[in-house]
Amino acid sequence: MKLYTYFRSSAAFRTRIALNLKGIAYESASVDLRAAASAQRKPAFLAINPQGLVPALEHAGTTIAQSLAIIEYLEETYPEPPLLPNSPADRAHVRAMALAIACDMHPLNNLRVLNYLRSPLGQDEESVNSWYRHWIGEGFRGLEEDAKSVSGDRRHMFGTTITLADIYLVPQMYNARRFKCDVAPYPTLLAICAHLEALPAFADAVPEAQPDAQ
Repeated sequence: MKLYTYFRSSAAFRTRIALNLKGIAYESASVDLRAAASAQRKPAFLAINPQGLVPALEHAGTTIAQSLAIIEYLEETYPEPPLLPNSPADRAHVRAMALAIACDMHPLNNLRVLNYLRSPLGQDEESVNSWYRHWIGEGFRGLEEDAKSVSGDRRHMFGTTITLADIYLVPQMYNARRFKCDVAPYPTLLAICAHLEALPAFADAVPEAQPDAQ
């Protein structure tokens, strides 16, 4: 497997966690997203992923984009350990928790969105940071209440084992801290993250541990 990644990308972070949890060896290919390089917009990468986004996974003659699609692919092709519960209702609940981050939080705080707020929309840095913190707060408030209800041990988002929801939570919390968001109002999420972040599969996937870390 070959993973096109960038050390600070939340979506790539999720995918690295999933690969680590599954014990899958992969080649890491860095795509420098910084403005000076903008490698994601170069023809060489657009030929791999026309969306111009990371991550992208090459495997068995095919290329898969979007972190959720990649992780679901890994779940189907490498089913152990499972990242989704057994019952359809529980699987739907875990997916909903992950999608709350993937669809409602992360897109509004993606680097290209924040940069568009700065230019051409002309928002100053404090306005951009206020935007970020607002949407982090909106998302985490709901997830905090959800996790209170369905976490079985305050160490996992759902039940007592690692699921897709945990894989999505940790990178989002990492980014929230990086942008100095107040995460104290979310003690359940913080407790879950503290447990997960100590596990090798999560610790080895953090941005600063990546070969292209700057």
